[in-house]
Amino acid sequence: MLEGKVRNGHTQDRADGLTAGGAGASSSASDSVTVRTQRVRRNYAKAKLVVFAVLAAAVLAVAVLAPLLCGYDPYAQDLSHALEAPSPTHLAGTDRYGRDLLSRIIVGSQSSVLFTLLLVVMIAVVGTAIGVVCGWKGDKLDVVLMRTSDVFLAFPGLVFALAIAGVLGGGMINAVLALAAISWPKYARIARGLTLAQKGEPYLAAARLAGCSTAQLVFSHILPNIAGPLLVTAMLDIGTMMMELAGLSFLGLGAQPPVAEWGSMMSENRSLLQTAPWTIIAPGIAIFITVMVFNLLGDAVRDYIDPSQRGRRKGLDESEEV
Repeated sequence: MLEGKVRNGHTQDRADGLTAGGAGASSSASDSVTVRTQRVRRNYAKAKLVVFAVLAAAVLAVAVLAPLLCGYDPYAQDLSHALEAPSPTHLAGTDRYGRDLLSRIIVGSQSSVLFTLLLVVMIAVVGTAIGVVCGWKGDKLDVVLMRTSDVFLAFPGLVFALAIAGVLGGGMINAVLALAAISWPKYARIARGLTLAQKGEPYLAAARLAGCSTAQLVFSHILPNIAGPLLVTAMLDIGTMMMELAGLSFLGLGAQPPVAEWGSMMSENRSLLQTAPWTIIAPGIAIFITVMVFNLLGDAVRDYIDPSQRGRRKGLDESEEV
């Protein structure tokens, strides 16, 4: 009986050990389970788009309502207050003729901003129309128009614009026409490439079999599908066109005195950079802020409507924890 008890004791101890070992194994197994957590990035694209759209709308409102926002007559000369530094009376100072610089900057936004928007709309519409026609029709028309765009692209842009503006003469309209003449090929090439990509899609063949005319295919199917990249390009071009338009005015081929325009204001006062720097800094800051707002708006539009960017925004960060 003693041997039986001893054997029973060893059996019980062995069972207890197995039980404990099993518990430990299950505990270690549970500890080694990989837990996958997902951290979702916050989507700020829509918020950015709203913020910069509001800022751009504010800039446009200032340009449209400029005569109502001026505290002084932007063209009234008062030599007794010439070259006054910024003060509570004249927040941006005065120029060599005693004109209030802040009022001139506000009025100058009409020329700088509105003419820039006119220029961008013009080159976007003309370039897109040419690109769609070339991509849809092809043949000799495509060859002629694309080789013509190659000629325009063969010259440095601003140098070619200077030559055209010099032939046409000074003035904002002529400066806009000069920049439009060198800027449309970019939109034409983008629209042509996108049209060629859409032209072979099955949905166009289905729409054609459904009885859609050429005009319906272009305006109802082609243009809506290629509008995104063209819109982003146009938004990003606003800042570039504004600086080039200001550059032509600075060189005397844009706005003519006494018309208030930011580039011409900097040109008028460039000799006062050391004695009265605010006369150049003030319109320079206006150009910088406006260009920055529209560039950031273009980036926000691209992030919001670009499918690849949208995919990146919705991506998940995965991490493993032991």
